[in-house]
Amino acid sequence: MNELPKQLSSKAKIRFQDCDPFNHLNNGSYFNYFMNHREDELIKNYNIDVYSMANKLGKSWVSSSNQISYLKPALLMETVVIESQLIRYTNSELHVEMCMYNHKKTHLKAVIWCGFVHFNLLSQKREFHSEDLMTLFKNIYNPVTATTFEERTNQLKTYNSRITT
Repeated sequence: MNELPKQLSSKAKIRFQDCDPFNHLNNGSYFNYFMNHREDELIKNYNIDVYSMANKLGKSWVSSSNQISYLKPALLMETVVIESQLIRYTNSELHVEMCMYNHKKTHLKAVIWCGFVHFNLLSQKREFHSEDLMTLFKNIYNPVTATTFEERTNQLKTYNSRITT
């Protein structure tokens, strides 16, 4: 069996319709770029299609919390690198960290922590993850040492400042 990647990465181009009048990615649009990245990479790397699961099984994940820090602007027509990883999980929750960088990964632009609850759309209740999902999560789990979002943001900023000097 091939080892699954613990960190997923993709590139995206910042588009006009997602920018403010200053040609910066609009604050609300960061979330869309992060979610699009994660959805695409889940399919590509883990064969998890959240929409197919919802249609076929009546189960998927719903967003439960988000914390984001905007550190440097993403600019119109800029190519960015987005990385994501599973940093915590339980029998019914996932916690994912995503970071956006410039194309060379020398400038961290934003970091977000997202919480997701596994949800049964038919019963409208929280759902426990299957054994297969728990096995997958165990294999792709990539914990971070920080216990708070602020601490993690500072870790990433410190690390990023070391690679840019």
